[in-house]
Amino acid sequence: MSRLTYVLKRLLLAVPVVWLGTTMTWFIIFMGPIDPATRLLSQGQTRNPAAYRAAQEQLGLNQPPLQHYLDYMVDLITFDLGQTFLLYQGSSVNALILDFLPRTLWLGFWSVLIAVLIGVPLGFYAGMRSNTAADYLASFGGIVWRAMPNFWLAIMLLAFLGSLQGMIGVSWQELIVPIDAISGSPDMSRIGTVDGFLAATKKVLPAALVLGSASMGNEMRIGRTAVLEVRNEDFVDMAKAKGVSDRALVWKHVLRNALVPLVPIITSEAFLLIGGSVLVETVFGINGIGWLFFRAAIQGDLPLVGTLMYVFILIIVGINLVQDLLYTIIDPRVGLEGA
Repeated sequence: MSRLTYVLKRLLLAVPVVWLGTTMTWFIIFMGPIDPATRLLSQGQTRNPAAYRAAQEQLGLNQPPLQHYLDYMVDLITFDLGQTFLLYQGSSVNALILDFLPRTLWLGFWSVLIAVLIGVPLGFYAGMRSNTAADYLASFGGIVWRAMPNFWLAIMLLAFLGSLQGMIGVSWQELIVPIDAISGSPDMSRIGTVDGFLAATKKVLPAALVLGSASMGNEMRIGRTAVLEVRNEDFVDMAKAKGVSDRALVWKHVLRNALVPLVPIITSEAFLLIGGSVLVETVFGINGIGWLFFRAAIQGDLPLVGTLMYVFILIIVGINLVQDLLYTIIDPRVGLEGA
């Protein structure tokens, strides 16, 4: 089985996952105990039969459930997501997603990158120098970092960045590239320019560090364990016996094989970033999809909540597909079992 065939097969298997997730979302929102039509009405309108029927008609709930479900699925598949009912009332949902999603993706990208660039090398370093002072220090640091709650770390980080002016004479807002405030949304419209790229990156770095903190500790711990296991494999001893240099042994045999168990860890942590983005975006004032989901849930805009759940499902399925592709790159034997 070629790599392309393997990836296409995984893509086809993703279709029922998306269908099942969206079907469950529709059932919970439109057939659940909370009537979405009543959430559109003010306190004085809830007992008005005419207003209630108008709200049902607006949501399409005056149709038979099967017809409403089919229309709902067709709208999602064709990305005809309609308009919001409460939050940003009357705005196009497509336009809101196009506006808010890039900020969440930008935050998620830097969160994963920070966790990978710090956690994985530290874990590999600790594994290559097991039972040394460096190993103990890295392991202890990973445990402490993993144990810190996101909300506490966010508060401490904001307090630290806010006190930089008094500590080093330069505020965080003025350091390297100027930004208007420590928290807030990055300006994605100028990301194509050097200054815009640096400003948008600097804007999300504190939030990305907080969001990636738990992942960093996990990747360091599992990376260390993976290196220790690979170092004790027979093929490593065989490579040594054949005279393979230490450098080649580490890079071509130990570290490459140690990456394999890290792939699902990194991608599974990316799943957690979706949930964590709701808290982190709210604390740091980043108007992303997580913040939009939180506001829609608080204000009772259930149709918008369902649409955003569909977006989250697509993101998770996309991350799974990337994971499968990375498997075939790191270990070419993956997907070739039928060849």
